[in-house]
Amino acid sequence: MSFSNFLVQLGETVQAESGPNLAYLLRPTSPHGKDLVKEFRNPTRDFLIERYGGSLESPWDEIAVQYVLVTSHVARKRAGEAFKEQSQLISQFFRYFTSNTGWTLPALFSMLRDLRDLAYDADFHAKYNGQKSECMESAAGIVAKAFSNCMTDRTSSYNDSRRWGIYYVVGLVLKCYFRVKRISLSKNILRALNANPDVPALSLYPRSHQVTYRYYLGMISFLNEDYAKAEQELTLAFYHCHCGAKINQERILYCLIPLRILRGHLPSQELMQRFPVLNELFAQFISAIRVGDISSYDAALDKWERKLVELNLWLTLEKARELCIRGLFRRVWVAAEKGTRIPVSMFHCSLRISGINVAQDEAECLVANMIYKGYMRGYISHEKQMVVLASTNAFPRLADRPAPYALL
Repeated sequence: MSFSNFLVQLGETVQAESGPNLAYLLRPTSPHGKDLVKEFRNPTRDFLIERYGGSLESPWDEIAVQYVLVTSHVARKRAGEAFKEQSQLISQFFRYFTSNTGWTLPALFSMLRDLRDLAYDADFHAKYNGQKSECMESAAGIVAKAFSNCMTDRTSSYNDSRRWGIYYVVGLVLKCYFRVKRISLSKNILRALNANPDVPALSLYPRSHQVTYRYYLGMISFLNEDYAKAEQELTLAFYHCHCGAKINQERILYCLIPLRILRGHLPSQELMQRFPVLNELFAQFISAIRVGDISSYDAALDKWERKLVELNLWLTLEKARELCIRGLFRRVWVAAEKGTRIPVSMFHCSLRISGINVAQDEAECLVANMIYKGYMRGYISHEKQMVVLASTNAFPRLADRPAPYALL
């Protein structure tokens, strides 16, 4: 396709208000992009504007010229330069987008995705060569501007509103913030979103937009230790995620499984077999909790420490260690024929046998902690060094504990 034909097709697409076709035409990896690279060996903005400026109604003539510059840099694997030109392309696109209806949303989504990918490539290339690059952070700023442009549509009809792009753009900007570890910046986006009563209900948006938004909302809640909110959002994200999107399901489960473990819901073998990568990571923790094997649990924490730190899961699974202690103490209770009066020394011995070298006073503290957090029902007679357990339901089901996250 020659550039002249490209201009004709671009003009016809704009006139027909075909969002998918516009997205295809402005994608640097589309087949016609290679044709334009061959046609213009070393294109410059001044040359192209001088020759083709005014061929289309502004800003589409400048957008077409900018597209040629992007494809030229992409073809030559100059990610940094391509990112700068793509940023300029989106800036020019905003001039049209902010004063029109939402028919251009598919093109906006496509261009923002390309911007994010170019930013990632540029930062990776710079890091590999020992250079500094902040393209992803710049990309986040541009995507945040797109969010504002979607939010401020007050003139379009309900069905054609730019607001139907809000949750997709929010998901994209949150991805950028997570990539550059500037998660605190997401507060401004979420605050603006929650403060606008005119935004349609989340359930009315495409399911993919819902899943992405709920995933990042769950992750933000998880990192802020709001575990109840995190579990709620991640559970909804998982059950609404497309069954064929296995990688996305794995990402959700990386955090959802530890949260469910904290509540006492251990994942089934069937679920773990569907995700071998997760099974490899969590299998030892789960089996240790089932039998109350604290040593095995601690060994798993040591083995996977680096991976868990990378995933921000180490602290959560370290807290879940209490479930192992509860399992061990329950075995002591069973060994004592489920009696109501058990010496503290028996719990102390069980810890020593398990390889946990602690003093008896510390063992007593662990028992007291189990009672306080609802893992056991009873009290300790410190004077007689005796644990007095309830005659019924001495070890309540983990899932039945009220507000299990409150005492973490």
